Amino acid sequence: MPNKDRETPLAVVTGGGTGIGRAVAQLLTESGYEVVALGLDRDVDLPVAITFHTVDITETAASVAALPEGRPVSALVNCAGMLRHQQEWETDAFEQVMRVNLTAGFALANALVDRLEQVGGAVVNVASMWAIFGSPGAPAYTASKAAVAAVTRSQAVAWASRGVRVNSVAPGWVETRISERARTDAERAERINARIPMGRWAKPAEVASVVRFLLSNDAGYVTGTMIPIDGGYSIC
Repeated sequence: MPNKDRETPLAVVTGGGTGIGRAVAQLLTESGYEVVALGLDRDVDLPVAITFHTVDITETAASVAALPEGRPVSALVNCAGMLRHQQEWETDAFEQVMRVNLTAGFALANALVDRLEQVGGAVVNVASMWAIFGSPGAPAYTASKAAVAAVTRSQAVAWASRGVRVNSVAPGWVETRISERARTDAERAERINARIPMGRWAKPAEVASVVRFLLSNDAGYVTGTMIPIDGGYSIC
């Protein structure tokens, strides 16, 4: 949790206007952070306590310019993501997904690492259970999320001496807009549910709580890890 004796800590959440990103932004706001959310999409009922900037997160300079100038960054959560299903077998769509899911977060963390170092900040990159599995329908999404986990480990090793921790989470099936196609396909949803040991999909808030833990002092000796949040799906 943030240190109440310091200036209100700043958290940056990409993709913070919807889904898991919104849940993270809300929970961090409730936990005492000033939260700036970046992305192209936001829910109409996004809480006013979350400062949202409409920005293409693949434009690193624009993303940085949207933040309070010169403020140290206590937390960075790279949550913005894109899924293009079968289109990802085409090179243009593949590269677009990689830019959004992987390169944008990598570049933003690099741009903010000095500001993270000022306050011993932490980064959480949102990978996916597809970092573990292959997907016949979404090769770019799968590749990008596996690369997020790998880049997380490199950042963790590179920045540990600077006091910056970097971890990732790997959500499974979560009740968000990006999973709507699977959730509304009755046959597919039944197969998914049958494989999840806990018998249900995750709520976005359940992912957010693990992200908050990784950002907190309770995880002060944790870096370079990927935590699955999938109800046991990846161990079956």
